[in-house]
Amino acid sequence: MYDKSLILEFIDNIEHSLNDVLEWTANIASADDFAISPSGIILLNAVCMKIFSVGEELKSIDKRTDKQLFLLYPDINWREAMKMRDVIAHHYFEIDADVVFETLKNDVPSLLQTIVKMKNDLSK
Repeated sequence: MYDKSLILEFIDNIEHSLNDVLEWTANIASADDFAISPSGIILLNAVCMKIFSVGEELKSIDKRTDKQLFLLYPDINWREAMKMRDVIAHHYFEIDADVVFETLKNDVPSLLQTIVKMKNDLSK
């Protein structure tokens, strides 16, 4: 069995990070918005660091729950979510703003929704 309070702490960190990137990028309409100004580049870098930290926490949860918790939430491609961390860590200078933008628009909202559900389920 795993330490539920520790897992909830990781989940809370993920929830905060995902809310941050959604708030920060609310006015980003396309990947090009990241490249049009120095502040856009800074925002892209900040978003990447938050996504990196989410991946770290996901990997920690997966390890500490013996790869069992995520099986209960099959709507998310957990492997790809964790892999995004690896891409940022190992290929930082090759990061594609289009991929980050697509992740923000297509994956982050559903991941956040699932994270909130996990938090509620584990808090019971």
